[in-house]
Amino acid sequence: MSIVDFAFNYVVVFLIVLTILVFVHEWGHYWIARRCGVRVEVFSIGFGPEIFGWTDKHDTRWKISAIPLGGYVKMFGEADIGWEEEEEEESEPLPAEEKAVSFHHKKLWQRSAIVAGGPLANFIFAALLVALLAGIVGTARPLAAVGEVQAGSAAELAQLLPGDRITAIDGQPIKWFEDLRQTVSAQPGVTLRMDVVRGAETLTLTVTPQSRSVEGQEAPIGLLGVRFDPQAVEYERQGPVEAVSTGVGYTVQMVTRIFGVLGEMISGDRSAEELGGPLRIAQLSGDIAQLGFKELVMFMAALSVNLGLINLFPIPVLDGGRLVFYAAEGLRGRPVAPKIEEYGMRLGLALVLFLVVFVTWNDITQMPWDIVVTWFKGLI
Repeated sequence: MSIVDFAFNYVVVFLIVLTILVFVHEWGHYWIARRCGVRVEVFSIGFGPEIFGWTDKHDTRWKISAIPLGGYVKMFGEADIGWEEEEEEESEPLPAEEKAVSFHHKKLWQRSAIVAGGPLANFIFAALLVALLAGIVGTARPLAAVGEVQAGSAAELAQLLPGDRITAIDGQPIKWFEDLRQTVSAQPGVTLRMDVVRGAETLTLTVTPQSRSVEGQEAPIGLLGVRFDPQAVEYERQGPVEAVSTGVGYTVQMVTRIFGVLGEMISGDRSAEELGGPLRIAQLSGDIAQLGFKELVMFMAALSVNLGLINLFPIPVLDGGRLVFYAAEGLRGRPVAPKIEEYGMRLGLALVLFLVVFVTWNDITQMPWDIVVTWFKGLI
């Protein structure tokens, strides 16, 4: 692989994916802040010195910064820890027109909505990506094709083989594997005539589904004893309502799965070495991009859900931590003491830095260094 191919397939693709997700996240904060009347001073993609930027009619500075590993939105009235007390001690309080556009002077529910806007935007973006794919490209549905035949099953007795495509049962056309499953399940112990395409020929086989009792069901079901072929799929485009439902369902499923994995890590049933950082994301981005645009979009949707969920963790330097402080403010009727918030921020920063070091170490120890060394040798 040449240096140009390596740079594009991994570095460039990773930066494009990351930039899009960061923009979506920060746009969520920005959009709700503008709806709440807060003046946004800076919208930055990346950190550090500005490379390119412009100022819009609302006096927001939009810029691309030198370190492309994140981004931020800076709002008027949003400052460091302890600014609540400092402002009260100012000899010259803010004029009414500046208070009206200050983040600090907005109602609690408005500040909470602004902070939650970033993760929410990531969830919506993931659902939108999946919905667009479902509506434009379609969702993959397994065809009625045999991928694996279980030993001693009705399919083995009928001499069905992996790769067979079932096209009809008792003269009724069958296309999808789900249709095959439902037809067989409804007829336990009944001999069925199947039209099967095997290579270039069409066969007619007879099969009698095995009868199996299932807990919770009064009547037994029929079992054929085959698994679908993951290579035999066809994409079926969905209507707008169904596509949106698919996108939302995917997002909810991803959140549930992430919580499940984290729970297994906490209980020790799964290794924490599976956690990955920027290096592994870059590697996966490049590998998946080479599979195709559709696969890269799905990967981006999964990353968007991860980014949104991670930011909701109750760690003070993250959005979730700020929401915890706002929840405490709502319960107490007044803001959390600046010192408590300051110490919380320091602890949160330490936790995040520890996590960054940990996942980066995981990335380094699990990198395919033989491939990297070979690439560098070729480069030299």
